[in-house]
Amino acid sequence: LLTIKARKLIDNAEVIVYDQLPGEAILQSMPETAEKIDAGKYAGNHKLTQTEINDLIVKKAEEGKSVVRLKGGDPYMFGRGGEEAEKLVQAGIDFEVVPGITSAIAAPAYAGIPVTHRDHASMVTFITGHEDPTKTKTGLDWENLAQFPGTLVIFMGVKRLEQNMNALKKYGKRPTTPVAIIEKGTRPDQRITTGNIENIAEKAKKAGVKAPAITVVGDVVSVHDILGMQKVLWG
Repeated sequence: LLTIKARKLIDNAEVIVYDQLPGEAILQSMPETAEKIDAGKYAGNHKLTQTEINDLIVKKAEEGKSVVRLKGGDPYMFGRGGEEAEKLVQAGIDFEVVPGITSAIAAPAYAGIPVTHRDHASMVTFITGHEDPTKTKTGLDWENLAQFPGTLVIFMGVKRLEQNMNALKKYGKRPTTPVAIIEKGTRPDQRITTGNIENIAEKAKKAGVKAPAITVVGDVVSVHDILGMQKVLWG
């Protein structure tokens, strides 16, 4: 999904530095006249390091070109957009941030799962399932997350799905709490795997679940049984 503003900027860009998360349809719609640079960011396979991406964006901007950094979802939601923006500030380059449509809300919505619901959840929290591996201490408080009464939405959580579910169980989250994993959210090949905290890791393994995916934990997932039957009107 793209906002109208993002679409206009892409159509007029001279250089587009892109990831794979926006989806094939968006990538194929980029203007032929633009210089298109694949920055990688495939699951577990990055063509460029983050430092190289930062330097590339600065270099192209300093050449006087109109540069679009195309990221999946919202650039400031676990997208490292903040780090890239800081680099531009340090280099004295003017830029504009265009907020995106985060997969934490869009993917569940397309799967028939509202992240808040008056009958099920009045709060929602967003969690990274893949922290910086160089950290000496985790920034995630699983004990408090297990007691959180609302919806948990986990980004990049496929690789550590079993560990994350075990952490929630360890600290008292109900094992029968519904869980849904949405792969390739909002795309024509979107796929949903449902279960609960106790069995979702096994179900995901059997289904061959792969990144990119969003994991939703909470009673709102039960609404999928009603709303998930709706057909998406593609096109």
